Amino acid sequence: RDNLNGWGFAAPFLAFFLVFLVWPLLYGLYMSLTGKSLTGANDSLIGLANYAEALADADMWHSLGNTLYFTVISTVPLVLVALVMAALVNVGLPAQWLWRLSYFAPYLLASTVVSLFFSWMYNPQLGLINDSLAKVGLPKVAWLNDPNVAMWAIVIATLWWTVGFNFLLYLAAMQNIPAQHYEAASLDGAGAWRQFFSITLPQLTPTTVMIVLLQILASLKIFDQVYQMTAGGPAGSTRPVVQYIFETGFTGYRLGYSAAISYIFFGLIVAVSVMQFFITRRRSA
Repeated sequence: RDNLNGWGFAAPFLAFFLVFLVWPLLYGLYMSLTGKSLTGANDSLIGLANYAEALADADMWHSLGNTLYFTVISTVPLVLVALVMAALVNVGLPAQWLWRLSYFAPYLLASTVVSLFFSWMYNPQLGLINDSLAKVGLPKVAWLNDPNVAMWAIVIATLWWTVGFNFLLYLAAMQNIPAQHYEAASLDGAGAWRQFFSITLPQLTPTTVMIVLLQILASLKIFDQVYQMTAGGPAGSTRPVVQYIFETGFTGYRLGYSAAISYIFFGLIVAVSVMQFFITRRRSA
C-alpha cells in the first residue's frame, strides 16, 4: 500500500515528465533522422544525412563559434564582478538591504525589457552612452552595428542583467564561512587583504566551481537578448547557434535538419554537464 501511495503521489509529475520531456526528446531524435519540413514534404527516414550536412555547414560552425566566443568573454566578468559585489556587501556596508536589492533587482526583469532598455542606451545618435562619450571628447561607437563591438555590447547588457544571481550565491557562501577563521587570522596579524586571499577565496572554491559551470551552461544557451537587440547581426557576427536552429526550422522550414543541429549542440551541453559532474565529485571527495 505504501508503494502504491508513493506512485500515486508521483504520478502527476511522471505524467508531465514523460509527455513534456521524454517524448519530445525521443521524437526530436527521430525527426533529426528524417527530412521533415514544415511544408509536409519528405517525412521519410534519411538516416544520418542531416548530421553529415550539419558537420559540413559553415554557417552552423560560425554560429557555434559565436556562441563559444560569447561564453568565454561573458563568463569571466560574470564571475569576477559577482565576487567583488558580494565581498563589498559582506564587509558590512551601510544600508545592506539597498545594495542587495540594487544588485539583484535587474535579474528579475524580463529579457525583452532589458533588451529594449539597452537598445535605447546603445542608440548611435540619441543613446545615453554615446552622449556621455561625446561630452568627454571621445568618438561615438556603433555599439550594435559594428561587428567588432556588437558582441561586447551584448556581454555588457547580459552582465548588468544576470550578475545578481551569481552575487547571491557568493554572498550566501561568504556568510557561511565561520567567523573564527577571521578572528584567528586577526590575532596572527593578518590584514583584510591577507584574510581575503588566504581564507575567503579558498573557502569559496566549491562555490566558484559551481558558478563557473552554471554560467557556462547558461551562456551556451544564449538567445533572447541577441535576437531582440541585433537579430544575429551585423553580418551574422552575433548570431548564436540557438538562433540558427530557430531560423533553420521555422524560417527555412527544415525541421529535420534543425533537429539534427540541436542534437549536436545538445551533445556539447551534455559534455559540459559531465565535466561539471566529475569536477564536483572530485572536489567533494
